[in-house]
Amino acid sequence: MKLVYVVADSISMQYGPYLEQAIAGTFAYDRKGGDEAYKDLNLGVGANGGDSSAVLDYLQQCFANESFRPDILLINCGLHDIKKLDDKIQIPIEDYQSNLEAIVALIAEHGSQMVWVRTTPVDDAVHNDPAQDAAKGGSSFARYAKDCDAYNDVADAVMNKAAVPMIDLYAFTAAIDGDIYCDHVHFHDSVREQHGKFVAEELIKRFGSN
Repeated sequence: MKLVYVVADSISMQYGPYLEQAIAGTFAYDRKGGDEAYKDLNLGVGANGGDSSAVLDYLQQCFANESFRPDILLINCGLHDIKKLDDKIQIPIEDYQSNLEAIVALIAEHGSQMVWVRTTPVDDAVHNDPAQDAAKGGSSFARYAKDCDAYNDVADAVMNKAAVPMIDLYAFTAAIDGDIYCDHVHFHDSVREQHGKFVAEELIKRFGSN
């Protein structure tokens, strides 16, 4: 059975159990490990893939071990890259592009199939309103929807150039009606379930019979 291995942000941590359940019998499932991130989903540590530099570093370490050769690598980064503290963005957009290009090249070099998941939307109104953000858990940094869109555009260009399949979790999420956020970027459990099933359907449709 082919292995789907996930290296992605806390959004994937939350839809992961639903994804694992939905692909059972078609794919095996595993992901970047560690439980530190469950204490604070804003931290790119533990099971959380973090920003693009962290994802690249993690994959370089993994591939140094010859036993790490998953069939399908489900990859996302972006939400941590666009964090802003004192108006300084965590990973500048040109570095984001070069990191993604390096991730694509590294995975191709080692023979795994990469699948890119487009970064989910940011709730600008809550994230950058101190009162609302504090009421939903709070964060010490800003994020902006315009940056999310710009970084998604860069990722689209990189993936299209390299013919990397993409799962458009951004558009899928944006089309869900009602109150979907439990805080500034994370989603209620009903949405997480929809995310997991959608990603599973895309994987099975594209790779389930190969």
